[in-house]
Amino acid sequence: MSSTFEVETSIPASRMFKAAVLEWHNLGPKIVPEHIKSIDLIHGDGSAGSIRQINFTPALPFPFAKERLDSIDHNNFEVKNTTIEGADIGTKLECYSTHSKFTPASSGGCIVKVTTTVKILPGVKPGDEEAKAKETITKAIKATEAYLLAHPTVCA
Repeated sequence: MSSTFEVETSIPASRMFKAAVLEWHNLGPKIVPEHIKSIDLIHGDGSAGSIRQINFTPALPFPFAKERLDSIDHNNFEVKNTTIEGADIGTKLECYSTHSKFTPASSGGCIVKVTTTVKILPGVKPGDEEAKAKETITKAIKATEAYLLAHPTVCA
């Protein structure tokens, strides 16, 4: 199953993309410390094909998630990634991926369009995975926006 949603921010697309994608390994634990303990680069240099592990705080029901950066388009502010281990992979989900695109808005900010694709393991009753993903991603985007507004030189 797949779903798409949009979140509008007052931050320009290039700055939001830099913070939420390119610098997320440094900024994520600062922006959402209640959920992210640390982010480690496991393989690669942060470009397509790289794998990073997001280590969560006890506030979340799982300790970590490993994600592969499938593609990063710096010119169009677009990223695709797949969670390959941890989170609910192997227990509830067969696979989970996101495609995020940061599009400039006429207001000077941007619209973040996120498509999530979830494949539930056979025999597992579908739950509210899509709603949870949308809520979590929306909160992270709005927290990033607030952080960048409070720190105007970060990712400027």
